[in-house]
Amino acid sequence: MKLYACQACGQLLLFENTRCERCGQRLGYLPETNVVLAVEPDGAAFRPLTEQKRRFRFCANAAHGACNWLVGVESADEFCLACRHNNTIPDLDTPQNLARWQTLEIAKHRMVYSLVRLGLPLKNREDDPEHGLEFDFLADKKGAPRVLTGHDNGSITIALTETDPSERERMRVALGERYRTLLGHFRHEVGHYFWNVLVRDGGKLGACRALFGDDTQDYSEALKRHYQHGAPADWQVCFISAYATSHPWEDFAETWAHYLHIVDTLETASAFGLRVQAKVSKGEELRATIDFDAYEAGPFGPLIESWLPLTFAVNSLNRSMGQPDLYPFVLSPGVIEKLGFIHDLVHGPTTGPHSVTEQPEPVSPVLVSP
Repeated sequence: MKLYACQACGQLLLFENTRCERCGQRLGYLPETNVVLAVEPDGAAFRPLTEQKRRFRFCANAAHGACNWLVGVESADEFCLACRHNNTIPDLDTPQNLARWQTLEIAKHRMVYSLVRLGLPLKNREDDPEHGLEFDFLADKKGAPRVLTGHDNGSITIALTETDPSERERMRVALGERYRTLLGHFRHEVGHYFWNVLVRDGGKLGACRALFGDDTQDYSEALKRHYQHGAPADWQVCFISAYATSHPWEDFAETWAHYLHIVDTLETASAFGLRVQAKVSKGEELRATIDFDAYEAGPFGPLIESWLPLTFAVNSLNRSMGQPDLYPFVLSPGVIEKLGFIHDLVHGPTTGPHSVTEQPEPVSPVLVSP
């Protein structure tokens, strides 16, 4: 995530800022240029301080404190690029739902930021009524089955209970997970969507199966087997998480989520000018200078070469504060190979040893996260 500066006073700004903490200037994010603009009212619209010609209005969800993105006045859209993907939001007449929805939107907007930065196709249900990406933010109802977070052919459901830190931690412990966050959910579930878009519909089924396994195996039975017997003892040799072992679709989605973790965190580290230079032992150093744009196309090697020293450093800092590791995962050579596949899939055609004869297209999966 980039850092920004107030165009009125130069104060450091973060992605979610709606007003400058120093000068009070109103702020809005413009996704097409990846900039936080200082704006001032101009009739019914807003005018950027740095640009005289264009005029903007805020996304309709700004009225609820749920969005700070801008829309050009020439657009017929009421909502911004991120909020056009919302299909269902919680009932805002219910106490606490507004705060919970606002929390969901923070994570969703950060996820959409990454997809835009990577130049990935983002069709909503108006663009593609059958397969466009949409979000349903649902609350549990008394007497009804609990809402499960999951993906179904472009429709992503996020359970409102995930916004409760205590409930999320309870589920993390119950399921034996090392990590459970709202942003992680969004990144995982959108991985299923892009499996459809980039793998199934992008002609990469064979290449993906050669690395992640046969996705035609029964998904429901695979999950049942996983919850009954758990992951293999040696799962860390080839998988980023125990849950990734349950089915190739879940392996792909878990790996996709971690790829987004890596590029976004590296961008943040670069924005802060972070450098790691630790003397591990005599004659050896653990070092990384993060001075590149992790979202740009190029070899995957420099990303992973910087990521490993960075995670070692931040995990050590967390431990010094009595906190759990910020990134509690092991990146084995097998996992790094899968991350490299995602990198190639995002930035261009996959070439090399993973190319195999394509196989018939499978049925679109209906996927539910634990």
